Amino acid sequence: MLDHLLAPLAPVSRRAAAALDLPRTLATATGVALTFDDGPHPEGTPAILELLARAGARATFFVVGEQVVRRPALAAQIVADGHAIAVHGYHHRLQLRLNKTQLQDDLIRATAAIEDASAVRPRYHRPPYGVYSAAGLQAARQLGLNPLLWSRWGKDWRRFTSPARIAARASGSARPGDVILLHDADFYSAKHSHRRTAEALPIILGELQSHEIGTVLPV
Repeated sequence: MLDHLLAPLAPVSRRAAAALDLPRTLATATGVALTFDDGPHPEGTPAILELLARAGARATFFVVGEQVVRRPALAAQIVADGHAIAVHGYHHRLQLRLNKTQLQDDLIRATAAIEDASAVRPRYHRPPYGVYSAAGLQAARQLGLNPLLWSRWGKDWRRFTSPARIAARASGSARPGDVILLHDADFYSAKHSHRRTAEALPIILGELQSHEIGTVLPV
């Protein structure tokens, strides 16, 4: 019963996340984990991959199955470029609106789509909006997926924001082990929001390097 109350609070409550053993950081990391949700996107994903390549940085992409099916080559490119690929769901739907069977089917389809496109079985999962239901959390773990939320975010999905604001939220006072949430797609957010993320990324990478946080790591 407690899980039903705590799971939806985990993205905003450290105590709720800790009670459910839902990591928001990487405790043993010497750098930070840079993560991108909602792709692959025909414009946003290639732009982010190019910027990461220029900086020699690595990231984890939490992809959406329906977008992977539409663009399997981009999912394969994420892996070929040395990044990690992870599950964000097959559809971008709030778990609280789905029953146990729907949740299991969504994760199975998403995992299969990623494997088919990239020849890699994903290890990590993050639900849409960062919100788990108790059944969704159970389904992810039963499939061998490790849940991962975040400790910092750029709020880059917003319509009225700027690259400077995104960068400040994402990297300001960042510490080793932080998991940074950004988006490489605008399918489920403000139109063209991924362009501001691409503009913010060089600033973020520069901030991390200037504070000697360490290499940006995939999870």
